[in-house]
Formats: sequence, structure tokens, C-alpha cells
Amino acid sequence: MKKSIIASLLMLTTAFAFAQDKPAPKPADWPELKTFHSVMAQTFHPSEEGDLKPIKERAGEMVTKAEALQKSTPPAEFKSDKIKAAVDNLVVGSKELKKLVDGKADDAVITKNLAGLHDTFHEIVGLCQKGDDHDDHGHDSHDGHKH
Repeated sequence: MKKSIIASLLMLTTAFAFAQDKPAPKPADWPELKTFHSVMAQTFHPSEEGDLKPIKERAGEMVTKAEALQKSTPPAEFKSDKIKAAVDNLVVGSKELKKLVDGKADDAVITKNLAGLHDTFHEIVGLCQKGDDHDDHGHDSHDGHKH
């Protein structure tokens, strides 16, 4: 009798474990978003300290990564009109930033444009985190750097 009760409990526990929904995807589960984030982090954070060399050298790469993000297939939970529109804005903004860099625009203009692009990126991250407060979406531990 004890063995059948234990066996039944074990089967129920196993059934519940398999019945659980898989965890909701995180923005890092979207490879192209993660790749874009890497370029953004490596260019935006130096700009906060007045160093525009990284963005001036990598503006074309930022466009390429934004376009790859736009063409990619996001996790199903991230497929929404708002996220698509924000990604489209990221592509447009990346292209505008590259034109500014190529045209040797004033550093203040490049810095402001890059900051706006950074905000657009974080809009996407916020939209990907359902139910989370957009203003608190892991800045302190976002892929090993702080925002």
C-alpha cells in the first residue's frame, strides 16, 4: 500500500512538472536583439564619457545589426505591432546616425542621436518584458554592463 501511494505521488509530481508552462522568453532569448545590444553597449557607454570613436567606427555595423534584427524572427511572445514598429524605428534611427557620422556632424548631434537610438532599443526591451515595469528592466545586470 505504501509503495502504491509513493508511486502515485511520484507520478503526480512528474505530471505536474511536465504540465508547467515553459518560462516566458527574455529579451536575451532573441539572438539578434542580443547582438544589437552588444554593439549598442560598446558604442553608447563610451559616448556617455565623451568618447565617440567607437560609434564613429561602428555606425555601419549598427545599421547592419539593426537590419538583421528587423529581418529576424523573434520569439512568438515578442511578435507584436508595437515591437515591430520600435524595431523599424531602430533601423531608421541607425541609418540616420550613420549619415550623421559619415557627414562628420558635430559631436553633440551624434551624441544626442545615439542617446535617442539607445532609448529606442530600451523601448524594445521593455516591450519584450511583459508585465515588468519598463523603467526597471535589468539595467544593473544586462549582459555584464550597467546602464
